[in-house]
Amino acid sequence: MTTSDEEDRREYYRIDDRIALEITILPEVETAGEDMLQDASPLFDLLGEMHLAEFETQHLLRQLSETNRAVEAVLKAQNRRIDLLGQLVAQTLLERIGEPRPVVLSEGGLAFFQQQPMTERTRLTLRIALMPQALGLSLKASVTSCTAVGDDQFEIGTQFTDISDAQRQLLARYILHRQQLQRRQARERQAPAID
Repeated sequence: MTTSDEEDRREYYRIDDRIALEITILPEVETAGEDMLQDASPLFDLLGEMHLAEFETQHLLRQLSETNRAVEAVLKAQNRRIDLLGQLVAQTLLERIGEPRPVVLSEGGLAFFQQQPMTERTRLTLRIALMPQALGLSLKASVTSCTAVGDDQFEIGTQFTDISDAQRQLLARYILHRQQLQRRQARERQAPAID
C-alpha cells in the first residue's frame, strides 16, 4: 500500500461497532441484474430513504422553530412517530439480515470479519443497519484488503464508492454519536463508586 493510500484511508475517524450487515458481491461487469439486486429489499431502501428525508429537512425544522413553536412541536411529534415506524422496519430487517456483528466503521469504508477470503477490488453492495437509530444504508464498496486472522477467519477492508454527500453526512453523524457514547461509557467505568 502506498503512503498516499494510507493517508486517504486515515482521513476519517473510525469506531468499533456492532451492526447488522448484508454483503452482496457484484458482478465484474455491470448488468441489468445489478439493478435487481438494488430492488431486492424494498423495506431496506425505504428505511434509508426515511433517514435521508429527515436529514434533508432538519434545517427547515430549525428555521421553523424560530418563527412558530406550535408547528415545530407538531412536526417533532410526527417525526417521533415516523422514527418508531422506522425502528419497527429495522427490527424486521434484522430478522432477515441477522444479528449485529463486530465491524470497524468510518465515513470512508467498513472492515468486517468473515470465513471466506475476498480478492482486492471485488465490488460489493453493503446493506447496513445502524441501531438504535434504525438507520439503514445501502452502499457500494470495493475490497481494499483481505488479511487472514487465525485459521478460518479473514478481515476484509472496504472503501465506499459512489457514496452521496447525504449518506456520508448520515454516517458521520452516527459515528460522532457512537464516539460520544463510547467515551461517556468509558468515563462511567473509570469513575469511582460513591457510597
